[in-house]
Amino acid sequence: MAEPRTLRVEAVVLSHREMGEADRFIVLFTRERGKIRAIAKGVRKLHSRKAGHLQPFSRTHIMLARGRSLWIVTQAELIDAYLPLQQDLEKLAFAAYVIELIDRFTYEEGANLPLYRLIHHTLERIVAAEHSEMPVRYFDLRLLDLMGFRPELVNCVTCGKKIQAEDQYFSAIHGGAQCPRCGRAASTSREIPMQVLKYLRHFQRSNYREAMRAPFVSEIMGEMEKVLQYYYLFLLERRLNTPGFIHRVQDEATDDL
Repeated sequence: MAEPRTLRVEAVVLSHREMGEADRFIVLFTRERGKIRAIAKGVRKLHSRKAGHLQPFSRTHIMLARGRSLWIVTQAELIDAYLPLQQDLEKLAFAAYVIELIDRFTYEEGANLPLYRLIHHTLERIVAAEHSEMPVRYFDLRLLDLMGFRPELVNCVTCGKKIQAEDQYFSAIHGGAQCPRCGRAASTSREIPMQVLKYLRHFQRSNYREAMRAPFVSEIMGEMEKVLQYYYLFLLERRLNTPGFIHRVQDEATDDL
């Protein structure tokens, strides 16, 4: 079946970069087609009507036309710019983290409606949350589910025994929690406090509203992040850029107090 010459999509703008004197190359995650790369011609001109509708993190209705090798943006109509992100550097940093993970995990491989919904719901939740870490950690667990890397958090991934109420280990190679006996025998596994494991389990098995009933504890959020970054490093084979940015923003905010 021949590809259509035009396409109307709802999309979140993941990133953009300049092309030539007036154009912009953009990466979109669309509801209808998943990840798409496109060119917005003339968008950097002073009187371009499309420019404000195609900023990173924005959700937009876009009309595309088939070009020689890439889609061309012909129309764009903003749905939500998530403006509070532009006014709060920490929230912006967490939004950038979400977008980086989506970009790293996905390819141009077709629609993924649950993932599209997760992206724009997470941006909405970051805007609304008192503590951005909470919706972002929930996003981490949902993303791993949707990408097929759901960590095992109930039984030891090595021996199969049920995890007990004590500090455990986490193995990125095996994809989940290990009992102390198996974890100590594996040089690449890392320790995980039982309270952190409880939060990971709670976020994994709960819907968003239920997950947010857990109290915000900064230290636990930090330990959850360490475990997840360790797992992402194994899965993606490289470190993410945005966690460092988040920490710098948070450190500067603390220095200003």
